Amino acid sequence: MAGKYALEFCDGELRLQVADGDGAELPEQLQGFFQLAGSSGGFSSVPAYLYADVVLKLRELAEKVHCDDRARRYRRLALKLRKGWQPREHQLQALEAWQKQRGRGCCVLPTGAGKTYLACMAMAAIQRSSCVVVPTIDLLQQWREVLFQAFGVQAGIWGGGEKRLAVITVITYDSARSVMAEWGNLFGLVIFDECHHLVAPLFRSIARSCLAPYRLGLTATPEREDGAEEYLWQLVGPKVYEASLLAITGKVLAPYDVMTLEVPLSDEERTRYTQERSLYLSYVRVGGWSFQRPGDWQRFVVQASRSYQGRRALQAYRIQRGISLNAAAKVRALWKIFEVHAQEKILIFTHDNDLAYKIGLTYFLPVLTHHTKKSERRQMLEMFREGSVHVLVTSRVLNEGIDVPEASVGVVVSGSGSVREHVQRLGRILRHRPGKRAKLYELISQDTGEFYTNKRRRRHDAYQRAVEVPPASS
Repeated sequence: MAGKYALEFCDGELRLQVADGDGAELPEQLQGFFQLAGSSGGFSSVPAYLYADVVLKLRELAEKVHCDDRARRYRRLALKLRKGWQPREHQLQALEAWQKQRGRGCCVLPTGAGKTYLACMAMAAIQRSSCVVVPTIDLLQQWREVLFQAFGVQAGIWGGGEKRLAVITVITYDSARSVMAEWGNLFGLVIFDECHHLVAPLFRSIARSCLAPYRLGLTATPEREDGAEEYLWQLVGPKVYEASLLAITGKVLAPYDVMTLEVPLSDEERTRYTQERSLYLSYVRVGGWSFQRPGDWQRFVVQASRSYQGRRALQAYRIQRGISLNAAAKVRALWKIFEVHAQEKILIFTHDNDLAYKIGLTYFLPVLTHHTKKSERRQMLEMFREGSVHVLVTSRVLNEGIDVPEASVGVVVSGSGSVREHVQRLGRILRHRPGKRAKLYELISQDTGEFYTNKRRRRHDAYQRAVEVPPASS
């Protein structure tokens, strides 16, 4: 006689209970998931994200095990994409690859390649209650609009002051971290937008606490130097599709050039830079640091913080880096770019707010940072969209999560060595328009550590179009 059990969801976990006073014997095939817990007739819990694997195993054991699935509470839907939505070839390929993987996995698409439309295609294919997890408040509103355009439905919104749950709900990572252990059985499909955020220790519990058997991760750059993208493959599913930036350039995205311009430090900047960098490098050499392994920099900071010499070396590092990132010649070099592209829309990116404000004051340009009020941000972006403003300066706030109006020129005045940041910034100028050829300028201080920062960014295939430009004269 088949054993009788009940599968339940509680606080982000799955529990297997013995039903009708049956014995607590459990088939060997399920012991990889559950273990007998004491004499209560119950079994140890497992994270809810294993739901699909548990259910598939129970189906295989249907003759030996009868299990009442009380865990899931998601619903079947009847979604239909509105007329006029025509998928592109790469989106159809991505959806097919994802479906072949049982509707679990990550799709890597460049910024501007239609990740949100791919997600809507997945919703229409799966027809289950769905949850979209996003990193920013701006993306909450953008997804609300996209879902209404796609299906004519009013999505639930949880975050940014709104708290409304629906069969299709958009929620921020911060909010999902607080409620997914309670809601984790309400959705059959969970979509992680900008899913590289999910690997942060703070957010992994979102995916663990949700039992959704169908999972879709969307990002332009999943890989990380610390290898933490392995958590994505575990919690969401493997990378099932990747559209190369170069492969869809000219078809979906505008063709482009990437140009690196070296500018000189002033005599005063050079003297201070050399002094501080020598102090920093001396400490690194004495300590035998090579920074070749993941986590080396974090370990270096911890150790250096324990002594006066180490703290002084960290200070020297920050000073010399600040000099190279914020060189006065970079601000001056912008004028030539403005002259060459006087009739085009230009986005200027900086690594920090201070430099963004300095550029804004120098050229009387609007500046958009994390401190900019939402109403001002909307006004700036609308003025940029309609053309009353042709140049917009920003720090890192436009890297992701905001729908940026079409521009054809980007200037990276300062940035990190992150490949992700580079691809995100490049994507901001690649919106397709007939006859358009986008240009991304990167300004780096000559003969400084910025050369190596720039070199790290060049690991991405986006730099197949890079152009070297001779150093500017002082």
